[in-house]
Amino acid sequence: MHTVFLSLGTNLGDKERNLNDAIAHIQRRIGTVVAKSAFVKTEPWGFVSNNSFLNAAIKVETSLSPMEILRLTQEIELSLGRTVKSVSGEYHDRIIDIDILLYYVDSVIKGDGLHINTPELTIPHPLMNERDFVLVPLKEII
Repeated sequence: MHTVFLSLGTNLGDKERNLNDAIAHIQRRIGTVVAKSAFVKTEPWGFVSNNSFLNAAIKVETSLSPMEILRLTQEIELSLGRTVKSVSGEYHDRIIDIDILLYYVDSVIKGDGLHINTPELTIPHPLMNERDFVLVPLKEII
């Protein structure tokens, strides 16, 4: 088994329900959710919006590869109503956003884990250290 840390965020609709629905989908399709941070209210980052965010981080035990997790998190986002992905630093309001932050092979959590740098996926997440809305929930469960 491997360990993956995911960041979740939402700023549209019933935000608490959006996060809980995403976590339930992750539990069914990706692996066992073994830790969940508190939900944290934050202001938009990287764009202007009148809608505040609700953010969380979860720790998941999984047998899946990072690319399989990416595919499934994108499917989960679509199934929950996300229609527009952020591209090239252009951010939008969203029903749900799921980002892969860290991935540890064989659940051995030391250092910063597996490194991947492809056009589709970068692990560790390249902007997580700039985002308190990611770091605060992540530190709660690491």
